Amino acid sequence: MLLDGETFVIRGVCWNPVPKGGHQNDALDFDGFVDLDAPLMAAAGINAVRTYTPIVEQRVLDVLYAHGIYVLNAAYTVGGDPVSAVDARVAAVKDHPAVAGWVVGNEWNYNNLYSGLSPSAARNRVEEVAARLQTLDERPVITIYGEVPEPSVVAAIPSADVWGLNIYAGLGLNGAFNRWGSMSGKPMFLGEYGADAYDAGIPGPNLAAQATATRVLTELIFDNLVTDGGVGSGGTIFEWADEWWKDESGSLNVHDTSGIAPGGGPHPDATFNEEWWGIVDIDRVPRPAYDALKSVYAP
Repeated sequence: MLLDGETFVIRGVCWNPVPKGGHQNDALDFDGFVDLDAPLMAAAGINAVRTYTPIVEQRVLDVLYAHGIYVLNAAYTVGGDPVSAVDARVAAVKDHPAVAGWVVGNEWNYNNLYSGLSPSAARNRVEEVAARLQTLDERPVITIYGEVPEPSVVAAIPSADVWGLNIYAGLGLNGAFNRWGSMSGKPMFLGEYGADAYDAGIPGPNLAAQATATRVLTELIFDNLVTDGGVGSGGTIFEWADEWWKDESGSLNVHDTSGIAPGGGPHPDATFNEEWWGIVDIDRVPRPAYDALKSVYAP
């Protein structure tokens, strides 16, 4: 992946700042958190954030850019939006140097663009949106897939310049680099990886296990960088800060602990405790996972 003509290694994090008592649908607040988050991110060596909702505020991009942080900016996530919705999103910030690429979908093979589309319709929509983005701006178009796609899927979306892969497989990445390298010459990175800070096997917080997963997986990603003869362009760990809205059976004002174990998942319990994924907590207190990430990003 290139940025200003040079190879860009993504030392990234997924960023979706929602305060206590708020919900993604009405309280997502890039502008309210950027002044607090950006310097803390920069101190850990983070140079990129990936979003799930478009950042269209120039001030937010100004602050990130001042701290050396680029944005893999969500352009299209929900299939209920018309393809033309990307026009205004791109136009709002296309002249800002902090934007490193446009993201289409988030593991859309699992959720079909959150809109009830059939799998084939979701795949076709991703290509249609990616093709439109190619006409709007010269920056890379990125699509985010769950696990490693089949070659037929990659072939069906020629307008995607870069692929991000979301993988949760304990302390490994399911051979993602070898599998991708044998299939495609396009850039790839880990769009999501990591572990939450709650251990259903205790049950209770397990900050040490989250830190271990953060270090081991990030080192694995950096052992396979394209700059060292591999095929990877880095990663965006999931995630920056806890989000207390994600347990639909819980309270927006409570740090809920329920989770699911779908047969594979994060270290050590293979259980996705949705409100515990931050490398900093919701009050921006760093966890040991923050230091583990920093040890790889900014040794």
